[in-house]
Amino acid sequence: MTPSCLASQASIMLIFNNTNSQPPTFLLTGIPGLRAAQVWISIPFCLLYIIALSGNSMILLVILREHSLHEPMYYFLSMLSVTDLSLSLCTLSTTLGVLWFEAREINLNACIAQMFFLHGFTFMESGVLLAMAFDRFVAICDPLRYTTILTNSRIAQIGIIVLIRNVAVMLPVVLFVKRLSFCRSLVLSHSYCYHVDLIQLSCTDNRINSVLGLFALFSTTGFDCPCILLSYVLIIRSVLSIASSEERQKAFNTCISHISAVAIFYIPLISLSLVHRYGRSAPAFVHTIMANVFLLIPPVLNPIIYSVKTKQIRKAIIKVFNHKQSQI
Repeated sequence: MTPSCLASQASIMLIFNNTNSQPPTFLLTGIPGLRAAQVWISIPFCLLYIIALSGNSMILLVILREHSLHEPMYYFLSMLSVTDLSLSLCTLSTTLGVLWFEAREINLNACIAQMFFLHGFTFMESGVLLAMAFDRFVAICDPLRYTTILTNSRIAQIGIIVLIRNVAVMLPVVLFVKRLSFCRSLVLSHSYCYHVDLIQLSCTDNRINSVLGLFALFSTTGFDCPCILLSYVLIIRSVLSIASSEERQKAFNTCISHISAVAIFYIPLISLSLVHRYGRSAPAFVHTIMANVFLLIPPVLNPIIYSVKTKQIRKAIIKVFNHKQSQI
C-alpha cells in the first residue's frame, strides 16, 4: 500500500472515530493577559448587557402599548430591538460565565448552536437595517404611496424573508462544521463561539467551511450595505430637489436615527475585520475586547439613539414612566 493510500485511510479513520465519539469540549477565553482583573472588567460588560436588555425591552414595550406607534417605521424598529435583544442573549451566559466563574468549557453541539444564533442574528440585523432604509426611501421619495406600499402584510413578508435568508445561509455553515474533526488545541480565542475561530482548530480540510463562511457574509452584509448606500444616494437626490430648506431639513431629520444605527453596526464590523487582518502585532486582549464591544455596541446604542432622536419614541417612554409613577 502506497504512503498516500495510508494517509487517506488514516484521515478517514480519524473522521470516523471523531463522529462516533463524544463531541469534543472547547475552552472559551476571557481577556488574555488580564485574567487577574477579569472580575473587575466584567463590571462594565455587565452594565452594557443591562443597558442593552432594558433599553430594547423598553422600545418594544412602548411600541406595543402606544397605538400611535403602530406604523411601518416603528414596526421595523421593533424588529431591530428583537434582533438586538437576541444578539445580546446569545453571548450573555458564556461571556459573564467566563469572566465571573471561569466557566470556560463548552461542547461542540452547544458551540455550534451559539455560533448559528450569533451569526444569524448579526446577519438579521443587517437585513433589518436594509428594510429600514427601504422604509425611509419610500417615505421620502414616494410619500403618497407610503401606506399602500408598506402595508402590515408586506412588512410581515419582509421580516419573514430576512429570517428565511439567514437560516438558508447559516444551515450549510453549521452542517459542514459538524463534519470537521478536531485534534489540536481546543482553546477558542473569544468568550463565545465564532465561526472562523472554530474552523481554525480543525485538523481536517476546512477550505469549504471558509468558502461557505465568506458566501454567508457576502450574501447578507455584503449585499445589504451597498443597497443601503444606494437608497441614501436616491434619498439625498430626492431631498435636494425639494425647494423649501425647512422641508429638506425635516426630511433629513427623519433619517438621522437610521443613519446612526447603520454606522454603529457597520463601522465596528469593518474595524474588527481590519484589526484581524492587519493588526496581528496588537496584543491579544485588544482583539478580544474589540470583538466583545462589536457585539454590544449596536444593542446598547440603538435604543438610546432612537429614544433621543425620535420625538414619538421619547414621548411614549416618558408617558410609560409617568403612568408607573402615578400607580405608586
